[in-house]
Amino acid sequence: MSAARSVLSRVRAYLRYRDTVSQLSRLSDRDLADLGISRSDIPGIARH
Repeated sequence: MSAARSVLSRVRAYLRYRDTVSQLSRLSDRDLADLGISRSDIPGIARH
């Protein structure tokens, strides 16, 4: 059962990552700059 939990945990983490990338990608360059984020930073930020 712990293998199934591990897989489920990884799937949930990936879905959170994908959602975060999607939301940040929708922001304008100006909004990202106000947050101190560049477009190239989005994947790294979403992982944390």
